[in-house]
Amino acid sequence: MRLRLTPRDTSFFDLLGVTAGHLVTGAQLLAELLGADRPGRKAIAKQLGEVEHAADESTHAIMRRLNQTFVTPFDRDDIYALASALDDCMDDMEEAADLIVLYKVDELPARVSDQVQVLGRAAELTAEAMPRLRAMDGLQDYWIEVNRLENQADKIHRKLIAQLFDEISDPILLMKLKEIVEVLEHAADAFERVANMVETIALKES
Repeated sequence: MRLRLTPRDTSFFDLLGVTAGHLVTGAQLLAELLGADRPGRKAIAKQLGEVEHAADESTHAIMRRLNQTFVTPFDRDDIYALASALDDCMDDMEEAADLIVLYKVDELPARVSDQVQVLGRAAELTAEAMPRLRAMDGLQDYWIEVNRLENQADKIHRKLIAQLFDEISDPILLMKLKEIVEVLEHAADAFERVANMVETIALKES
């Protein structure tokens, strides 16, 4: 057990938790958007944009705190990287919603919903994990499950790409759908990066 002679600013745990909470809301809105008609999608995408803005504010708050704090609860570079990785998750989900609206896609393949379900579960697990960083306890199940989810997302992604090339004859529509699917895959990768960072931090602090 290491003896700490100076107090640590533990507000980082709260700020990371707030940021991760926005991911849950964002994933929920993305799932809602898939089931809406075109006018409804525009309104939901606007809501998701507002959540993305709130997540940005949380990330900026973490960065400001880093600049103001001498002793951090764990390595400051790891805090910076973790906050940035959480922000990437939100950015990818918001981008996917924005593309669906901008491209005026009427119908999405059913497996896109499967992609979004994976993102929703990864977001929930991430939000549950952030408070555990305070004690660095009970985190192994989190990163193992998120890695499993990312593998599942990879399989869904491969099947989706094959389906698009098999079923979509309109090259413009194919390009639009492929880009949306790719951005959702990037979001799954971003959640895995967060989990990998948490694993690295936990191992450093153990």
